[in-house]
Amino acid sequence: MAFTAILTSGSHAHISVSGIPSPTHRRRHATKTLALPDLPLAANLSAGSQAAVLVLGGAAVAATLSLTDPERRRKQQAQEIGGDDKEVVREYFNNVGFDRWKKIYGEETEGVNRVQLDIRVGHSKTVENTIAMLKDGGPLSGVTVCDAGCGIGSLAIPLALEGATVYAADISAAMVEAARRQAEEAIAGAEGVTMPEFRVRDLENLEGKYHTVVCLDVLIHYPQEKAEGMISHLASLAENRLVLSFAPKTFYYNLLKRLGELFPGPSKATRAYLHAERDVERALEKVGWRVRRRGFITTQFYFANLVEAVPF
Repeated sequence: MAFTAILTSGSHAHISVSGIPSPTHRRRHATKTLALPDLPLAANLSAGSQAAVLVLGGAAVAATLSLTDPERRRKQQAQEIGGDDKEVVREYFNNVGFDRWKKIYGEETEGVNRVQLDIRVGHSKTVENTIAMLKDGGPLSGVTVCDAGCGIGSLAIPLALEGATVYAADISAAMVEAARRQAEEAIAGAEGVTMPEFRVRDLENLEGKYHTVVCLDVLIHYPQEKAEGMISHLASLAENRLVLSFAPKTFYYNLLKRLGELFPGPSKATRAYLHAERDVERALEKVGWRVRRRGFITTQFYFANLVEAVPF
C-alpha cells in the first residue's frame, strides 16, 4: 500500500495518505466541526479522543520512518535564513509562503488546486466557529478584539463587520498589506463599521489590553516551549477571553506528519509543529486561565483544535 502526497504547510499539517481513508473523514471534502458545547454547529468530541490507530506493516516502512527527522529540516531552514523560528516564519510569509497562502485564504479559484481549496474550507470553518464562540457571549458591537496573526484578514474583516473594534497584527508585512487592502474593499461604505487597525508585529511584541484575543493557526510555527511563552503573553493582553487554534498532536497525526517529511518542498512546509491539547491547557493553567469550550475542525487536508479560555 503506497503512501503519497503528505504535505505540511505554514499553518497546519495537511495530510493525505493514499489508500487509507482517515477515520474522521471518509467522504471527500467532508467538514466536521466538533466539541463546541452550546453551539448548534458542534458535537462533543476532541481530536485527542479519536480511535485513530494506523497499522503499518513491514520493516521497510519502519526503516523509511527512521529517515525522517523534522528537527534536521528545521535547523537547515534556520541556517539558510540566519535566524530562529520567528525569522524563518517572517521570511516564508513575506515570500513564497505569501503566494501560497494568499491562494488558500483568498476567494479566487483560478490556479488553486484541490488541496488548497480543501484547506480553504477548513480554515473558513475555523473562522466560522471562532465568530460563533465570540457571538455566543453577546453582540460584538464595541468589543475590542486583538487578532494575533491576522494573515490577510479572514477573521479581522468579518469581526469588524460584526461591529467589533479590531486590532490586527501579523509578522508578515506582505500579509498585513493584503489584509488592509481587502478590508478597505469589504468595509467601504458599510455604515457604522470601524476599519480594523493593522500592524506589522510578531506575537511576542504585541502590546495593549483587549476584551478578547484570538490567535488562529499560528502556534503551528513554534515548538512547545516557545508556544507556552506566546500563550502566556497573549493571555496577559486579554481581559475576558482567549481563543486559540492549533494542529493536534496525537499518535495518528504525528505519524502522518513524520511520513510527510519524506516529501519536502520549498513551498510546502515551515517546519510545522503539532501541539498536544493537554500541553496547551497546562500553559493556560500556569497563567490562571482555563479552557471553557473546545472544538475540532477537520477536512480532508486540514486539522485544528479550537479552544476558548477564560480566567479562573
